[in-house]
Amino acid sequence: MTASNPDHARIAAGLVDLLDLRPVDAAGAASSPTAIAVYEGDSSPQPGGHVFGGQVMGQAVTAVGRTAPEGRRIHSMYSYFLAPGDPAHPIRFEVDALRDGGSFSVRRVLATQPGRTEEEGERTILAMTASFQEEQEGLEHAEHAPEAPDPEGLPTTAEVLAGIEHPVAEYWSRQRPIDIRHVTDPIYLRPDANGGTIDAQMVWMRTLAPVDADPLLHDAILAFASDYTPFEPILRKQGLSWMTPGLKMATIDHAIWWHRHVRADEWLLYVQRSPSASGGRGLTHGQIFDRSGELVATVTQEGMIRAPRRG
Repeated sequence: MTASNPDHARIAAGLVDLLDLRPVDAAGAASSPTAIAVYEGDSSPQPGGHVFGGQVMGQAVTAVGRTAPEGRRIHSMYSYFLAPGDPAHPIRFEVDALRDGGSFSVRRVLATQPGRTEEEGERTILAMTASFQEEQEGLEHAEHAPEAPDPEGLPTTAEVLAGIEHPVAEYWSRQRPIDIRHVTDPIYLRPDANGGTIDAQMVWMRTLAPVDADPLLHDAILAFASDYTPFEPILRKQGLSWMTPGLKMATIDHAIWWHRHVRADEWLLYVQRSPSASGGRGLTHGQIFDRSGELVATVTQEGMIRAPRRG
């Protein structure tokens, strides 16, 4: 992969900077006596004036990963999104060590920001628990990727949205740091032409340009990127698109299992299905495969979704 577009290289480097948190003196900043580390990060501007959930999740992966014993990589994490983030304020990540065993370590991190009023005080916007494991040998088997066309022959988001003058379309086309190319028809502007009959959605994804980052940050970027499209299988089944008037969505929880670690600047195939939607919530199950077809991660996400009544 070569970076031929200077803007793409700048945006990809900006993503690494965004996820590369600043350490804060835990002795003076931690609200919990059991905290072992505190970090701080900023936010990237988003349409609508909110913080992208994948950003907070990726930053939290960086925070917990920096406290894990040497030689242990993240293999699972579970996040609850508790409140929308405010891009006007830095986000603080306070890490607790829950366990350091012979092979596994468990960490908890709370992401907090100042309250919107003096009375509210500090508010928690995300809570994550993550587990780390040292490299070990064991039983091996994995599902293989379904057939999919090569990403190089698929249109970019900028090509799909060419000529659309809208802040969200402008961001998706020119500022989003992840190159996302749909195998199934994109539903940015209109519902799925197949009427929601396709069983699985597939997208290829990678950073816009190569990134010079340590393995932990590649894990954080995968977490970041995994949060862009989980609502789409739900919308696809319901005959909706991102532009459906009155549509409201928010992530409730998001989990990832890393089976193998990969570089986030190499193409990954994200296969997603929605097995259920009920009670104003929708669930998506996703599998991430590398270019060779090997399963490298599994993702689940539950989200709140409100759509206008039909008829």
